[in-house]
Amino acid sequence: MKAQKPGLHPRNRHHDRYDLPALCKDIPALAAFIVANPAGEQTINFADPDAVKTLNQALLAHFYQVKAWNIPDGFLCPPVPGRADYMHHLADLLTEANGSLPQNASVLDIGTGANLIYPLIGSHEYGWRFTGTEVSAEALTAAQAIIDANPGMSRQIRLRRQKDEQAILAGMIHKNEFFEAMVCNPPFHDSAESAREGNERKRRNLGQQKHETLNFGGQNQELWCEGGEVAFIRKMIAESREYGRQVMWFTSLVSRGDNLPMLYSALTEAGAVKVVKKEMAQGQKQSRFIAWTFLDEDKRRRFVVRAR
Repeated sequence: MKAQKPGLHPRNRHHDRYDLPALCKDIPALAAFIVANPAGEQTINFADPDAVKTLNQALLAHFYQVKAWNIPDGFLCPPVPGRADYMHHLADLLTEANGSLPQNASVLDIGTGANLIYPLIGSHEYGWRFTGTEVSAEALTAAQAIIDANPGMSRQIRLRRQKDEQAILAGMIHKNEFFEAMVCNPPFHDSAESAREGNERKRRNLGQQKHETLNFGGQNQELWCEGGEVAFIRKMIAESREYGRQVMWFTSLVSRGDNLPMLYSALTEAGAVKVVKKEMAQGQKQSRFIAWTFLDEDKRRRFVVRAR
């Protein structure tokens, strides 16, 4: 019997161990990265960034019909199962507004990155339409290349450049534009040095040498900002007040649980009407996202109709 990965959402497609032969049928290049673990089972070398990127290509092709996906070297290569969990828990949150999932929901992805992972999964699983924002011109170019390489994807996903690097939401939500939800994977570290130290810990855990490339990559704007994720999310909370009638649920990943009290305090100060925490887990890795809204229950019900 295949072992399940504990903690994943029931609708997550990645409960079972990876079926590498099936994935190789979609992306034959994956076969070159298959190795045997100490138990003699097939796996890939997760310390090899090329192996991880090719695995992502195969997962996206096999489960989400993304036939062309690539990112430039050094950009964040996110784990697909965990990112899918965010989308499924978000779907549960949106369903609570009126008892059923809003049809053709619009979602704003802050910092969509070169990988475009949330729009790719969310549009396939739920038919959502995404607007992805990004400060990096190179990341935006790579993300647009993914859209252009997959027929029909431009109907589901559009991109916007955030030209003001000091802003998060300002200018990204246009007048008379409505979103059922906003999602975000904020930069975690508070400095470049902290990011490097975190990378070194991951290298050691993966058995890598110092000169080797980190398997998941990441550009500066993806990995760190002054004040870390608390400062970034608090700024996003402060900006969100201006758009409280245009976005039903603002959400963000929070990597460290002990950061939550500071964020809850900021949400109280901002006047959030309701705050929700969604816990997620993949194996030993624990994560969560918080969601906040400035709309009461009745307004959230009417928002679903108005946003259409």
